[in-house]
This record gives sequence, structure tokens and C-alpha cells, in this order.
Amino acid sequence: MISFLSLASGSNGNCYYIGNEKVSLLIDMGVAPRTVARRLAAHDIVLGKVDFVLLTHEHMDHIRFLGGFTQRFGKTVFATKKLHSVLRKHFATAGKLDGFVRETEPGVETECLGVKFTPFPVPHDAQDTVGYYIDFMGETFTVVTDVGMVTEDVIKYCSKAQHIIIESNYDPGLLVTGPYTPELKKRIAEEHGHLSNEQTADLIRSAFHPGLESVFLCHLSANNNTPSLAFESARAALNSVGGDEVTLYALPRKEASPLFIYD
Repeated sequence: MISFLSLASGSNGNCYYIGNEKVSLLIDMGVAPRTVARRLAAHDIVLGKVDFVLLTHEHMDHIRFLGGFTQRFGKTVFATKKLHSVLRKHFATAGKLDGFVRETEPGVETECLGVKFTPFPVPHDAQDTVGYYIDFMGETFTVVTDVGMVTEDVIKYCSKAQHIIIESNYDPGLLVTGPYTPELKKRIAEEHGHLSNEQTADLIRSAFHPGLESVFLCHLSANNNTPSLAFESARAALNSVGGDEVTLYALPRKEASPLFIYD
């Protein structure tokens, strides 16, 4: 059995788990290890037995605790060459990943302990942001946590996966009338910012295929979105393309999700 668990998903911190009894991984490490350990332990999963980490980009809500985690547990950290060069100078990770770095290349598959994963570029305002297509011993996941626009690569890899973890960050109406500065609103809505509910719905319609089993909406804004708005938009998109039976779940920002298990 293969399990997926979101430990937290949002601007306060991001971390996702995929694993089985033989091998497991984390995607990003923006949540305190003590919190991650406690939330994993609720499902009898031991943090220290996680095998490796995949990184999407260097924003603090994705790497804040990576340095301390790596120093304590000594786990391999996979990221692109450009991202690792950034991490060597970043105050949260500088000098803390030595000996545990593995470089990946966008569009090129890497294998570790039987798990195959392919990073692919996505537009976001960081140095080298990627999504991941993960073939976890036959169960396939595509993870896109921060992305300003839907690209051909995003559609391509979502169209291949049984399970999609995709950003649905903001409702345009709430963003326009919300408390953010004009500059921040512009950054969020631009092509290197974040996806709106409508953009995510369009992606779902474009990437839908008969093998799609679940869609997880991630990185919802606390100020410019609500779980119900994101869910309703995505559900309407799924229903419009015959995806009535697809599991849809809006991942919590500050808490763990339920544990999703696949045979």
C-alpha cells in the first residue's frame, strides 16, 4: 500500500509525504521537524525512517526547516543544480546540506530506491522552481505547489498522473478586494505568481484523463480564498469532463490532511 499525506500546505509552511513500508519521501521541508514527526506518528510513520527529500524551490515556506532536518537526520536532498547553488548561500541551508546533495535535471528522470521522479520547470518568482512527476512503484503523482500559469509541461505531467497535487491559491474577486498592497496583488496574479481557482479549474479540464483518481488542491491563500470556493470550482470542472468519481480534497493550510492510501 502507498500512502499520501499533506503535513501542511500554504504560505505558513509546506511539506508532503508519499511512502510505503519500504521507502518514503518528503516534498519540501517548510514545517518544523517536530511537527512533521508528530503528524506522521499519528499514522505510525517514523520521520527518521523517511529516505529522501525532493525540493520544489527556495522560498522560505518550502525550505525553512530543511537545514536543521538534514543535519539531524542526514537524508539525501534532491534538487536541480541551480537550486542547490542557491541553497549553498541561503541562510536557512548554507553549510547544512554538505554530503547529502543530489542534483537533478528538469525533464530527466531520476531513480532512488525504486522510486522514479522527473522534475519539470514551472513559472514562479524563485530561482529554479519545479514540479514533480513521481512514479512511486506504479502509483503516479504530479505535484505542482507554486506556479503562476499553466504551461504545456504542467498539462503534460498532470495528464499522466493518477493523483494530482495542484495549487489553487486565490479567488480573483477576493484578491482584488482583499487587504494586500497593489504590488503584492500584482505579483500574485502575474505569470510568475500563483494559480487562481479558475486557472486550476481550466487545468483540470485540460489534463483530465480516464486514469485520474484524485485531485488535491494545495497552497490555498488564507486571505484571498476559501476551501469551499476552491473545492466548488474544481468540482465543477471535474463534473464537466466526466470526473464525477474523482476524489477531490482541499488540503488544510496549517494541519495535516487525512492519510490517503492506495493499493
